[in-house]
Amino acid sequence: MEEIVNRVSKSPLISIDLDEFVHKGEKCLFDIKEVLFQGLILKEKDFRDFIRSNNWVVYENKNVGLICSSDAIVPVWAYMLLASSLKDFANLVVFGDENEVEKNLIDQAVQKCIQSQDLENAKVVIKGCGAVSNKEYAYTQVTNALLPKVSSLMYGEPCSTVPIFKKKK
Repeated sequence: MEEIVNRVSKSPLISIDLDEFVHKGEKCLFDIKEVLFQGLILKEKDFRDFIRSNNWVVYENKNVGLICSSDAIVPVWAYMLLASSLKDFANLVVFGDENEVEKNLIDQAVQKCIQSQDLENAKVVIKGCGAVSNKEYAYTQVTNALLPKVSSLMYGEPCSTVPIFKKKK
């Protein structure tokens, strides 16, 4: 009787699951409208007092999107102050809604993935069954990051892949 050989485990394929690299912290929004006078006017002194006295620890390890849900004209420096106040607590601070937070988490995950292993001229499979939100964005970003490095790129599972790219020899 012939021995069954697991060719997948012996192959040089590197399997990448983006889910392993996406930060698992809670996503939340900080609406600057809540700290504006009547929800419309930024009073610098009051805003700076808020920045100084707010308990920023509630954002520990969270992924924060900064928004303004009113029609107020908010100076750019106000977002800069918020970001600088959150930097020691939050994992991620971006300007934008949940979708922008998600895209930035994906970008962060792609960078971690690329830096975590030597992918130069590697044969790589990007797992396709993960729970990453915004899949189209995620897989486009990881493809763009990997193409200059890998010799081949596939999608799916190591036992059943869809070829995406193969470097010309």
